[in-house]
Amino acid sequence: MKKVSVIIPVYKVEKYIAATVQSVLAQTYTNFQLLLIDDGSPDKSIEICQQFTDPRIQIIRQSNLGVAAARNTGIRHATGEYLAFLDSDDLWLPEKLAKHVWHLDSSPSVGVSFCRSAFIDEADNPLGIYQITKLEGISLVDLLCRTPIGNGSVAVIRREVFDEIKFLDNLYGVVEDFYFDDDRLLHPSEDVECWLRIAVKTKWKIEGIPEPLTLYRVNSQGYSAQLVKKLNSWVKMLEKASEYAPTEMANLRDIAMAYQLRHLARRAVTLKAGSTAVELIHQALSTHWRILLEEPRRTLITLAAAYSLLVLPQSFYQKLEVFALKITGSNQKRRILKSVS
Repeated sequence: MKKVSVIIPVYKVEKYIAATVQSVLAQTYTNFQLLLIDDGSPDKSIEICQQFTDPRIQIIRQSNLGVAAARNTGIRHATGEYLAFLDSDDLWLPEKLAKHVWHLDSSPSVGVSFCRSAFIDEADNPLGIYQITKLEGISLVDLLCRTPIGNGSVAVIRREVFDEIKFLDNLYGVVEDFYFDDDRLLHPSEDVECWLRIAVKTKWKIEGIPEPLTLYRVNSQGYSAQLVKKLNSWVKMLEKASEYAPTEMANLRDIAMAYQLRHLARRAVTLKAGSTAVELIHQALSTHWRILLEEPRRTLITLAAAYSLLVLPQSFYQKLEVFALKITGSNQKRRILKSVS
Protein backbone atom coordinates (compact mmCIF):
# COMPACT_ATOMS: atom_id res chain seq x y z
CA MET A 1 0.00 0.00 0.00
CA LYS A 2 1.18 3.51 -0.79
CA LYS A 3 2.04 5.57 2.28
CA VAL A 4 0.71 8.82 0.77
CA SER A 5 -2.07 9.59 -1.69
CA VAL A 6 -1.69 12.99 -3.37
CA ILE A 7 -4.98 14.43 -4.66
CA ILE A 8 -5.08 17.22 -7.26
CA PRO A 9 -8.43 18.51 -8.61
CA VAL A 10 -7.93 19.56 -12.24
CA TYR A 11 -10.06 22.24 -13.90
CA LYS A 12 -9.01 24.92 -16.41
CA VAL A 13 -5.34 24.94 -15.44
CA GLU A 14 -3.56 24.15 -18.71
CA LYS A 15 -1.12 26.98 -17.99
CA TYR A 16 0.02 25.55 -14.65
CA ILE A 17 -0.79 21.84 -14.36
CA ALA A 18 2.45 20.48 -15.85
CA ALA A 19 4.59 22.34 -13.30
CA THR A 20 2.25 21.31 -10.48
CA VAL A 21 2.44 17.63 -11.39
CA GLN A 22 6.21 17.85 -11.86
CA SER A 23 6.58 19.32 -8.37
CA VAL A 24 4.94 16.16 -6.99
CA LEU A 25 7.03 13.80 -9.11
CA ALA A 26 10.16 15.62 -7.90
CA GLN A 27 9.46 14.79 -4.23
CA THR A 28 12.33 13.23 -2.31
CA TYR A 29 9.73 10.96 -0.66
CA THR A 30 8.65 8.57 -3.39
CA ASN A 31 6.13 6.13 -1.87
CA PHE A 32 2.99 7.87 -3.12
CA GLN A 33 0.18 7.61 -5.61
CA LEU A 34 -0.88 10.74 -7.51
CA LEU A 35 -4.60 11.02 -8.20
CA LEU A 36 -5.47 13.64 -10.81
CA ILE A 37 -9.21 14.29 -10.64
CA ASP A 38 -10.52 15.63 -13.95
CA ASP A 39 -13.40 17.82 -12.80
CA GLY A 40 -14.88 18.06 -16.29
CA SER A 41 -12.10 20.39 -17.42
CA PRO A 42 -12.92 21.86 -20.86
CA ASP A 43 -9.36 22.91 -21.79
CA LYS A 44 -6.20 20.91 -22.50
CA SER A 45 -5.36 20.29 -18.83
CA ILE A 46 -5.99 16.54 -18.97
CA GLU A 47 -4.20 16.15 -22.32
CA ILE A 48 -1.17 17.66 -20.61
CA CYS A 49 -1.57 15.28 -17.65
CA GLN A 50 -1.72 12.30 -20.02
CA GLN A 51 1.77 13.12 -21.29
CA PHE A 52 3.22 12.03 -17.95
CA THR A 53 4.07 8.32 -17.95
CA ASP A 54 4.91 7.83 -14.28
CA PRO A 55 3.10 4.66 -13.08
CA ARG A 56 2.17 6.35 -9.80
CA ILE A 57 -0.24 8.66 -11.66
CA GLN A 58 -3.93 7.81 -12.02
CA ILE A 59 -6.41 10.05 -13.83
CA ILE A 60 -10.00 9.86 -12.60
CA ARG A 61 -12.77 11.61 -14.52
CA GLN A 62 -16.03 13.13 -13.31
CA SER A 63 -18.45 15.77 -14.53
CA ASN A 64 -17.83 19.30 -13.29
CA LEU A 65 -18.92 19.22 -9.64
CA GLY A 66 -16.40 21.56 -8.00
CA VAL A 67 -13.20 21.28 -5.99
CA ALA A 68 -14.79 19.73 -2.88
CA ALA A 69 -16.43 17.00 -4.96
CA ALA A 70 -13.14 16.36 -6.77
CA ARG A 71 -11.31 15.98 -3.47
CA ASN A 72 -14.00 13.59 -2.24
CA THR A 73 -13.60 11.50 -5.39
CA GLY A 74 -9.88 11.41 -4.73
CA ILE A 75 -10.36 10.35 -1.11
CA ARG A 76 -12.69 7.51 -2.18
CA HIS A 77 -10.01 6.20 -4.58
CA ALA A 78 -7.06 6.81 -2.27
CA THR A 79 -5.09 3.87 -0.88
CA GLY A 80 -2.63 5.90 1.20
CA GLU A 81 -2.26 6.02 4.95
CA TYR A 82 -1.83 9.79 4.61
CA LEU A 83 -3.75 12.02 2.18
CA ALA A 84 -2.09 15.14 0.76
CA PHE A 85 -3.94 17.87 -1.15
CA LEU A 86 -2.52 20.18 -3.79
CA ASP A 87 -4.38 22.81 -5.79
CA SER A 88 -3.63 22.55 -9.49
CA ASP A 89 -1.90 25.92 -9.82
CA ASP A 90 0.32 25.68 -6.73
CA LEU A 91 3.73 24.02 -6.31
CA TRP A 92 5.52 21.95 -3.68
CA LEU A 93 9.16 22.09 -2.71
CA PRO A 94 10.89 18.70 -3.16
CA GLU A 95 11.14 17.84 0.56
CA LYS A 96 7.49 18.62 1.44
CA LEU A 97 6.10 15.08 1.61
CA ALA A 98 9.17 13.73 3.39
CA LYS A 99 8.84 16.27 6.18
CA HIS A 100 5.11 15.72 6.63
CA VAL A 101 5.51 11.94 6.70
CA TRP A 102 8.21 12.30 9.36
CA HIS A 103 5.98 14.70 11.32
CA LEU A 104 2.98 12.37 11.30
CA ASP A 105 5.05 9.22 11.91
CA SER A 106 6.71 10.81 14.94
CA SER A 107 3.57 12.51 16.35
CA PRO A 108 0.83 9.88 16.87
CA SER A 109 -1.64 12.42 18.30
CA VAL A 110 -1.41 14.72 15.26
CA GLY A 111 -4.05 14.09 12.61
CA VAL A 112 -3.48 17.10 10.38
CA SER A 113 0.04 18.23 9.47
CA PHE A 114 0.41 21.49 7.56
CA CYS A 115 3.19 23.85 6.54
CA ARG A 116 3.68 27.52 5.83
CA SER A 117 3.62 28.95 2.30
CA ALA A 118 5.67 31.30 0.16
CA PHE A 119 3.79 33.46 -2.34
CA ILE A 120 4.56 33.36 -6.07
CA ASP A 121 3.06 35.26 -8.98
CA GLU A 122 1.47 33.91 -12.15
CA ALA A 123 4.92 33.47 -13.74
CA ASP A 124 6.35 31.47 -10.78
CA ASN A 125 8.35 34.47 -9.51
CA PRO A 126 8.66 34.66 -5.70
CA LEU A 127 6.95 37.69 -4.21
CA GLY A 128 9.18 37.68 -1.13
CA ILE A 129 6.29 37.34 1.33
CA TYR A 130 4.97 34.35 3.25
CA GLN A 131 2.00 32.97 5.12
CA ILE A 132 3.25 32.99 8.70
CA THR A 133 0.82 30.99 10.79
CA LYS A 134 0.49 29.59 14.28
CA LEU A 135 1.86 26.03 14.38
CA GLU A 136 0.78 24.46 17.70
CA GLY A 137 -2.13 24.59 20.10
CA ILE A 138 -4.56 25.24 17.26
CA SER A 139 -8.01 26.02 18.68
CA LEU A 140 -11.45 26.61 17.23
CA VAL A 141 -10.86 30.36 17.55
CA ASP A 142 -7.62 30.03 15.57
CA LEU A 143 -9.36 28.13 12.78
CA LEU A 144 -12.15 30.69 12.55
CA CYS A 145 -10.11 33.87 12.95
CA ARG A 146 -6.54 33.21 11.83
CA THR A 147 -6.82 30.27 9.38
CA PRO A 148 -3.49 28.64 10.31
CA ILE A 149 -4.03 26.09 7.52
CA GLY A 150 -3.56 28.89 5.06
CA ASN A 151 -4.63 27.28 1.76
CA GLY A 152 -5.67 24.01 0.14
CA SER A 153 -2.12 22.95 -0.76
CA VAL A 154 -0.50 22.69 2.67
CA ALA A 155 -2.32 19.90 4.55
CA VAL A 156 -1.36 16.23 4.84
CA ILE A 157 -3.99 14.31 6.80
CA ARG A 158 -4.28 10.82 8.28
CA ARG A 159 -6.86 8.60 6.63
CA GLU A 160 -8.39 7.87 10.07
CA VAL A 161 -9.29 11.56 10.45
CA PHE A 162 -11.50 11.45 7.37
CA ASP A 163 -13.03 8.17 8.54
CA GLU A 164 -14.15 9.95 11.72
CA ILE A 165 -15.75 12.99 10.06
CA LYS A 166 -17.33 11.41 6.97
CA PHE A 167 -21.08 11.49 6.44
CA LEU A 168 -23.46 9.66 4.10
CA ASP A 169 -25.51 11.53 1.50
CA ASN A 170 -27.15 11.04 -1.88
CA LEU A 171 -26.26 14.08 -3.97
CA TYR A 172 -25.58 12.43 -7.32
CA GLY A 173 -27.98 9.49 -7.49
CA VAL A 174 -26.12 7.11 -5.19
CA VAL A 175 -25.53 6.98 -1.44
CA GLU A 176 -21.83 7.50 -0.73
CA ASP A 177 -19.37 8.85 1.82
CA PHE A 178 -18.59 12.56 1.87
CA TYR A 179 -15.61 14.19 3.57
CA PHE A 180 -15.45 17.76 2.30
CA ASP A 181 -18.91 19.34 2.03
CA ASP A 182 -19.96 19.44 -1.65
CA ASP A 183 -22.38 22.35 -1.22
CA ARG A 184 -21.46 24.74 -4.07
CA LEU A 185 -22.51 27.74 -1.96
CA LEU A 186 -19.77 26.80 0.49
CA HIS A 187 -16.98 27.35 -2.02
CA PRO A 188 -14.31 28.58 -1.40
CA SER A 189 -14.75 28.11 2.38
CA GLU A 190 -15.09 24.32 2.27
CA ASP A 191 -11.53 23.91 3.58
CA VAL A 192 -12.20 25.80 6.80
CA GLU A 193 -15.51 23.99 7.30
CA CYS A 194 -13.65 20.67 7.10
CA TRP A 195 -10.98 21.80 9.58
CA LEU A 196 -13.73 22.95 11.97
CA ARG A 197 -15.45 19.57 11.75
CA ILE A 198 -12.17 17.86 12.56
CA ALA A 199 -11.62 20.14 15.57
CA VAL A 200 -15.18 19.71 16.88
CA LYS A 201 -15.80 16.02 16.16
CA THR A 202 -12.41 14.40 16.74
CA LYS A 203 -9.57 14.46 19.25
CA TRP A 204 -6.85 14.69 16.62
CA LYS A 205 -4.41 17.58 16.93
CA ILE A 206 -3.85 20.03 14.09
CA GLU A 207 -0.19 21.00 13.98
CA GLY A 208 2.17 22.76 11.59
CA ILE A 209 5.82 22.61 10.63
CA PRO A 210 7.67 25.91 10.24
CA GLU A 211 9.13 25.66 6.74
CA PRO A 212 7.31 27.25 3.76
CA LEU A 213 7.13 24.04 1.72
CA THR A 214 4.22 25.13 -0.49
CA LEU A 215 4.45 27.82 -3.17
CA TYR A 216 1.03 29.49 -3.21
CA ARG A 217 0.15 31.24 -6.44
CA VAL A 218 -1.46 34.67 -6.21
CA ASN A 219 -3.77 34.60 -9.21
CA SER A 220 -5.78 37.75 -9.92
CA GLN A 221 -8.29 35.67 -11.85
CA GLY A 222 -8.64 33.05 -9.13
CA TYR A 223 -11.13 32.65 -6.32
CA SER A 224 -8.98 34.76 -4.03
CA ALA A 225 -10.05 37.76 -6.10
CA GLN A 226 -13.77 37.11 -5.76
CA LEU A 227 -14.46 39.02 -2.57
CA VAL A 228 -18.26 38.84 -2.60
CA LYS A 229 -18.20 35.10 -3.26
CA LYS A 230 -15.71 34.56 -0.44
CA LEU A 231 -17.84 36.56 1.97
CA ASN A 232 -21.04 34.72 1.05
CA SER A 233 -19.33 31.34 1.36
CA TRP A 234 -18.00 32.34 4.79
CA VAL A 235 -21.53 33.16 5.97
CA LYS A 236 -22.67 29.75 4.67
CA MET A 237 -19.79 28.05 6.46
CA LEU A 238 -20.71 29.68 9.76
CA GLU A 239 -24.33 28.53 9.32
CA LYS A 240 -23.21 24.94 8.76
CA ALA A 241 -20.80 25.01 11.69
CA SER A 242 -23.60 26.28 13.93
CA GLU A 243 -25.53 23.08 13.20
CA TYR A 244 -22.91 20.75 14.73
CA ALA A 245 -21.30 23.20 17.18
CA PRO A 246 -24.19 25.46 18.28
CA THR A 247 -22.77 26.43 21.67
CA GLU A 248 -19.29 27.27 20.41
CA MET A 249 -20.53 29.15 17.36
CA ALA A 250 -23.00 31.24 19.37
CA ASN A 251 -20.00 32.84 21.06
CA LEU A 252 -17.71 32.94 18.06
CA ARG A 253 -19.89 33.90 15.09
CA ASP A 254 -19.41 37.70 15.27
CA ILE A 255 -15.72 37.31 16.03
CA ALA A 256 -15.25 35.01 13.05
CA MET A 257 -17.12 37.44 10.78
CA ALA A 258 -14.99 40.38 11.89
CA TYR A 259 -11.72 38.58 11.23
CA GLN A 260 -12.93 37.41 7.83
CA LEU A 261 -14.04 40.94 6.91
CA ARG A 262 -10.59 42.22 7.87
CA HIS A 263 -8.98 39.49 5.76
CA LEU A 264 -11.14 40.48 2.78
CA ALA A 265 -10.23 44.13 3.34
CA ARG A 266 -6.56 43.17 3.04
CA ARG A 267 -7.37 41.22 -0.11
CA ALA A 268 -9.19 44.27 -1.51
CA VAL A 269 -6.05 46.32 -0.84
CA THR A 270 -3.95 43.89 -2.90
CA LEU A 271 -6.53 44.19 -5.69
CA LYS A 272 -6.26 48.01 -5.50
CA ALA A 273 -9.96 48.31 -4.60
CA GLY A 274 -9.64 51.17 -2.11
CA SER A 275 -13.29 51.99 -1.44
CA THR A 276 -14.11 48.30 -1.03
CA ALA A 277 -11.21 47.86 1.39
CA VAL A 278 -12.38 50.80 3.50
CA GLU A 279 -15.95 49.48 3.56
CA LEU A 280 -14.82 45.99 4.60
CA ILE A 281 -12.53 47.11 7.42
CA HIS A 282 -15.30 49.37 8.75
CA GLN A 283 -17.69 46.39 8.71
CA ALA A 284 -15.10 44.34 10.61
CA LEU A 285 -14.81 46.98 13.33
CA SER A 286 -18.56 47.45 13.66
CA THR A 287 -19.08 43.68 13.88
CA HIS A 288 -16.48 43.10 16.61
CA TRP A 289 -14.61 46.24 17.64
CA ARG A 290 -12.41 44.30 20.05
CA ILE A 291 -10.40 43.13 17.06
CA LEU A 292 -8.54 46.41 17.63
CA LEU A 293 -7.49 45.22 21.09
CA GLU A 294 -6.90 41.58 20.15
CA GLU A 295 -4.69 42.30 17.12
CA PRO A 296 -4.02 46.04 17.08
CA ARG A 297 -1.03 46.03 14.73
CA ARG A 298 -2.63 43.97 11.98
CA THR A 299 -5.95 45.80 12.25
CA LEU A 300 -4.43 49.30 12.21
CA ILE A 301 -2.15 48.41 9.29
CA THR A 302 -5.18 47.18 7.34
CA LEU A 303 -7.08 50.37 8.16
CA ALA A 304 -4.13 52.56 7.16
CA ALA A 305 -3.53 50.64 3.92
CA ALA A 306 -7.19 50.89 2.91
CA TYR A 307 -7.33 54.66 3.44
CA SER A 308 -3.92 55.21 1.87
CA LEU A 309 -5.04 53.39 -1.25
CA LEU A 310 -8.18 55.48 -1.34
CA VAL A 311 -6.70 58.94 -0.84
CA LEU A 312 -3.04 58.89 -1.92
CA PRO A 313 -1.85 59.40 -5.51
CA GLN A 314 -1.41 56.00 -7.13
CA SER A 315 2.26 56.48 -7.95
CA PHE A 316 3.10 57.41 -4.36
CA TYR A 317 1.00 54.56 -2.96
CA GLN A 318 2.79 52.03 -5.18
CA LYS A 319 6.19 53.16 -3.88
CA LEU A 320 4.88 52.93 -0.32
CA GLU A 321 3.51 49.46 -1.00
CA VAL A 322 6.79 48.17 -2.45
CA PHE A 323 8.68 49.47 0.60
CA ALA A 324 6.16 47.94 3.03
CA LEU A 325 6.26 44.55 1.28
CA LYS A 326 10.07 44.48 1.43
CA ILE A 327 10.00 45.19 5.16
CA THR A 328 7.25 42.61 5.72
CA GLY A 329 9.06 39.96 3.67
CA SER A 330 12.34 40.52 5.53
CA ASN A 331 10.62 40.26 8.91
CA GLN A 332 8.76 37.11 7.87
CA LYS A 333 11.93 35.47 6.59
CA ARG A 334 13.68 36.19 9.89
CA ARG A 335 10.78 34.61 11.79
CA ILE A 336 10.90 31.51 9.61
CA LEU A 337 14.67 31.11 9.98
CA LYS A 338 14.38 31.54 13.74
CA SER A 339 11.62 28.91 14.04
CA VAL A 340 13.45 26.43 11.79
CA SER A 341 16.82 26.75 13.56
